[in-house]
Amino acid sequence: MKYFSPLFLFIAGWLLLLFTDSLASLSLTNGILQLVLFALVVCIPAWRTGRMSYVDIGWPWGLTLIGVLTWVYGEGDSIRVAVVSIAYIFAGSRMGLGALKMWRIGHLQTEFPRYEYQKRRWQKSGKTNTALAMQVEAILQGFANASFLAMPAFVIAMNPDESISIFEIIGIIVWLGAFVMESVADMQKLAFLRKMKKLGKKNKVCNVGLWKYSRHPNYFAEWMVWNGLVIAAVPSWLFLYQQESIIIWVLLGVGVLLASRMMYTTLVYYTGAVPSEYYSLQKRPEYKDYQQTTNIFFPGPKKS
Repeated sequence: MKYFSPLFLFIAGWLLLLFTDSLASLSLTNGILQLVLFALVVCIPAWRTGRMSYVDIGWPWGLTLIGVLTWVYGEGDSIRVAVVSIAYIFAGSRMGLGALKMWRIGHLQTEFPRYEYQKRRWQKSGKTNTALAMQVEAILQGFANASFLAMPAFVIAMNPDESISIFEIIGIIVWLGAFVMESVADMQKLAFLRKMKKLGKKNKVCNVGLWKYSRHPNYFAEWMVWNGLVIAAVPSWLFLYQQESIIIWVLLGVGVLLASRMMYTTLVYYTGAVPSEYYSLQKRPEYKDYQQTTNIFFPGPKKS
């Protein structure tokens, strides 16, 4: 049971979507296709190679799939459907193409550190059957795309109201600002690494630009991307009050909020900041000082 218990919340989220009047058909199609995608792209390769890194291919292309299905089957206002679909397709394809590039040049032939760290967690919690734990983990990622991570898109895409809410405007601004911030952080780190390589310096700590204010500004920005979607979903969720039972409607609201919570947990503790810093401390002698002066996630001024 300890292997399968992490699945229960995500299965419950998918079942919630299947019990709605307005989202059931779209959610059933998405759920089946997500599980097929993860079985082919993640589960089988992970079983054959013993590596979890294939999640980095399956998860973003699963987001792209959500965007495509939203565009094709969304019954709401066409502009609203197009905007949220493009947001998912663009974000998913950007990460997905990057993952395919890493696969092509051979980076997936070794396990990514964050998944090595996850295997350490499994061992510590008594999950000694690593092969089974990997399969459950892969399926969990598929159910995440089938449930909570799809909720903002599906809720927004069913709103026929042609007027634009202030929440949607704020959500779009947050999404765009966060995407720009994430791109800038990535470019700053890449430029820093290139400079250090040119100078012949190894294992230096990137503390320039946005990295002066957060140890993981890219992860923070990715979380804010999802917060933008959650904010934009508020008026569409309110509209569903007319179509769903009060219990289903309330649970959908909780589910949309959980998309933000789950991404925060993932980006900080699960496969983000904490695993990254475990290895950074081993590789970079100056990283401990960096930890003491710079916030881990939320940007802020340097600490004395």
